[in-house]
Amino acid sequence: MLARLTRRSVTATALGALLCGALVVTSPAAPAAASAAAAGSPTVTVAPAGSHGFPFLAAAEDLGSFGYTESEYFIEGTATSYAKSGLWTSDGRWSVRPSGTAAYKSRLLVRRPADPARFNGTVVVEWLNVSGQLDLSPDYWFERDELLRAGYAWVGVSAQAVGVNGGLGQIKGLKGWDPARYGSLIHPGDAFAYDIFSQAGQALRTARGADPLGGLPLRTLLADGESQSAGFMTTYVNAVQPVAQVYDGFLVHSNSAIAAPISGVLADTLLMPNPSRIRTDLAVPTFVVLTETDVPGAASARQPDTGSVVHWELAGTAHGDQWAFDLGNPTVQKSAGSAAPAPDCAAGSAPFNDGPGHWAMNAALRHLALWARGGVRPPSGQPLSAVLRDPATGLAVGGVRLPDVTVPTRTLTGARDTTDSGVFCGLYGARDPWNGDGDAWDRHDAGDPSDPLFPSTPEPALSRLYPTHADYVTKVRAAAQKSVGAGYLLPEDATAIVAAAQESSIGG
Repeated sequence: MLARLTRRSVTATALGALLCGALVVTSPAAPAAASAAAAGSPTVTVAPAGSHGFPFLAAAEDLGSFGYTESEYFIEGTATSYAKSGLWTSDGRWSVRPSGTAAYKSRLLVRRPADPARFNGTVVVEWLNVSGQLDLSPDYWFERDELLRAGYAWVGVSAQAVGVNGGLGQIKGLKGWDPARYGSLIHPGDAFAYDIFSQAGQALRTARGADPLGGLPLRTLLADGESQSAGFMTTYVNAVQPVAQVYDGFLVHSNSAIAAPISGVLADTLLMPNPSRIRTDLAVPTFVVLTETDVPGAASARQPDTGSVVHWELAGTAHGDQWAFDLGNPTVQKSAGSAAPAPDCAAGSAPFNDGPGHWAMNAALRHLALWARGGVRPPSGQPLSAVLRDPATGLAVGGVRLPDVTVPTRTLTGARDTTDSGVFCGLYGARDPWNGDGDAWDRHDAGDPSDPLFPSTPEPALSRLYPTHADYVTKVRAAAQKSVGAGYLLPEDATAIVAAAQESSIGG
């Protein structure tokens, strides 16, 4: 049963660890050519073997079985920091001026198709997340199926100082984890993170030295990041992309209403516009995707969709979830072992949300890749209520609604009880499997029944919702087809969802 939810909102910047639509318009102007980029071109070298013999965050799964290789490169040069120029307001049209330079050396973790013929021309560059005090790749885990089956190349960038130099965690950054491999790295601080990320993209366009793409012909360069990284990505889009002109499109996943400070100093978040919206005058597109967990802390930054900015708010999803945990944890354990950051949820608390976040992120990625190449704009999504829930099912009202929500078998939420739990636990949402007997929710599990956020009515009986197994499968198939038609679900994922319904025992 679902553990009691907490009223405490969890924003995307909180510490933490994922086809034609009916609503389309013509795309924005073509992205700026690589020759127009103002970012520096760093020197690229192949990373040494080191004492572990593999990179930090090396995939635990066999990438070769997917036709992929994994390699690591160092980039080094001189990075620029930025300062505000003029007044910054909520419209995101922010100007910057150079404020300093410093030498740096960081790393790129590269996964690419082994067969050049499989490469689809698009490289996804992820700003690695360091909320756990070490490099993590949550967007890779949310998007992994689409990345590997469709022939993208993926590059993880150690953009922030904590990932390289270490912070409060047991592992003191890349340099502390493997001094033989990473001892030569230099990170001068997060004020320089934005330009390091620009230079990472430029290294993929025009490599000086080793080629991180191994000769693959880059056509489209996309940037993405989740949670804390999405906060930096918001500032990058608004302030740095107009200067650097490196990336062809952005996927901002789980940001909050306030963007990261251009100074890189956490306390300066108080000096950022509240809310911090995405600027709408760029020639390249930005796709913002929020989960249920994020909406309470991000809703004040809502803005109308335009020809260059689109938002989705995903019903039944969480900032981190069972899918991302199951896929990512073996990789984190391979590198970090017992020092790996953990959700640290209290014993007996609700299981993690296992909703449709990854399905939506797959669709968002494909949409963005097409959009950035001059294709149609993705469909808009309805806003998700941060308060209202269906009293019969406990599911949130509004938002992008995939089959897990429209043909429900459990309550999925973006929040959870964090009593006696660690700081990360609340990011994983919760699920309440319906027992099928229609019993009333347990008061301890569901929360205070006098609170409208927590329905106290009996949970649905699966046997009454779906009298037969065939009835359940038929409804799932229809919901999947509807989601594909609306542009919120990829056909391949719809097939997987229907197959899972067929293999289930639900109905009757």
